Amino acid sequence: MTLEQIFYSLIIIGILLLAGKIIRRKYRIFQKLFIPASIIAGFLGLLLGGQVLGNIAGMFIKEEHWIKHGLFPEQILQVWSGLPGLLISAVFAALFIGKTIPSIKTIWHKAGPMVAHGQTLAWGQYVLGISLALLLFSPVWNLSPLSGALIEISFEGGHGTAAGLADTFRELGFADGADLALALATVGVVMGTLLGIVLINWGVRSGRIDPPGKTSHEDMEEMAEHDEREIQSQDTDKFSAMTEPLSLHLALIGLAIGLGWVMHQGLMFVENLALGDREFELMRHVPLFPLAMIGGVLLQIFLDQVDYSKYIERKLINRVSGAALDILIVAALATLSLKAIGQNIIPFTILAAAGIAWNLMGFLVLAPIMFPKDWFARGIGNFGQCMGMTVIGLLLMRIVDPDNRTGAMESFGYKQLLFEPVVGGGLFTAASLPLIYQFGPFPVLIFVSVMTLGWLIFGLVYFRPGKNEGERDN
Repeated sequence: MTLEQIFYSLIIIGILLLAGKIIRRKYRIFQKLFIPASIIAGFLGLLLGGQVLGNIAGMFIKEEHWIKHGLFPEQILQVWSGLPGLLISAVFAALFIGKTIPSIKTIWHKAGPMVAHGQTLAWGQYVLGISLALLLFSPVWNLSPLSGALIEISFEGGHGTAAGLADTFRELGFADGADLALALATVGVVMGTLLGIVLINWGVRSGRIDPPGKTSHEDMEEMAEHDEREIQSQDTDKFSAMTEPLSLHLALIGLAIGLGWVMHQGLMFVENLALGDREFELMRHVPLFPLAMIGGVLLQIFLDQVDYSKYIERKLINRVSGAALDILIVAALATLSLKAIGQNIIPFTILAAAGIAWNLMGFLVLAPIMFPKDWFARGIGNFGQCMGMTVIGLLLMRIVDPDNRTGAMESFGYKQLLFEPVVGGGLFTAASLPLIYQFGPFPVLIFVSVMTLGWLIFGLVYFRPGKNEGERDN
């Protein structure tokens, strides 16, 4: 692999992204489903590769021909396969840089019910997935117990997390898991949008919510094209008048990744020191990106303390992380293994159906009894996020409450500060695979069941309607 091959690989991704953007603008179906141009570009790369175009060409061309390998040389595909594991660290490192990080008390006061409901849905995805792996996937299809983590990694974590964990899947002997996770994430995005619109129409017709306001489709489109992490910013226009060089913001993201790497190395050293020669390796299999996110939090706290955060342009940070996420998604989807999905089509279908059913139950059954008020607007946000993309949750809330009269969008933004460091791509999401590998699925199932019940009971008792007046006052 040479620098020239890497250079051309990135150029081709740029061309695919441009083509994806054109297709998205030309065919309204993609806009109505809020499918990002990066996902279209990724599948376009997959179609033009050896797995689709190459195989089709092979049906008609018997002699050896370059088209039978698709439009992309093997060296390009090798570069693409390595990009997600690197770029995901940049995406997560940028998550909190340039944002004011409030106290936990403030976050809890504004977003406590959102946190409890979201955590219940996330941990419940593990309970459902690991139970299926123990009772069905492993004994019937001889599928790795690691398949139990696929629902949370794909639906709650999304494309970025699924792609970022590809190396971990391969290291732990379940390489097909990365392809299944990416495909499940795509199902989550599409079904999250479709089911969200259906639920909103049902809510209007049944009188549970007022008819949506006059938010234009163009406004919704503009939001959909923003980086999904944008919604966590509490004051996006705070430094709009400032102009800071791109190099400074890239350096801050690099510094956050560096802090994460130092923490990762330190944790591996402590683990090795504590356990000696025992055959136990957890931190080595935990990827860098959740620690890079913590590095970003620590860096932002330091910048706030020295009064330097005023020089950071959050929108520029979002553009950097958004570009990294776009390239990551294109590279991951273009190298997706269709063979792996075809060989596991029945477990894949069961995982998708089970994950969707759990998320629907979490909205229709749990949301009305876990939110003190405005359960539909708040619950639909968590539903959209737990189906695969944070931006889908925000878009659905925007349809239900375009003027933010309920304050749901603010609560949704605050919620991420106590949510994403743990699940949805956080520390436990990254550690779930090595934990299942080291301890087996049953102990992990017990732990995630306790966490699910704990958050559920806490939410039902502490935030039940009429109980928490603090939430009502926001």
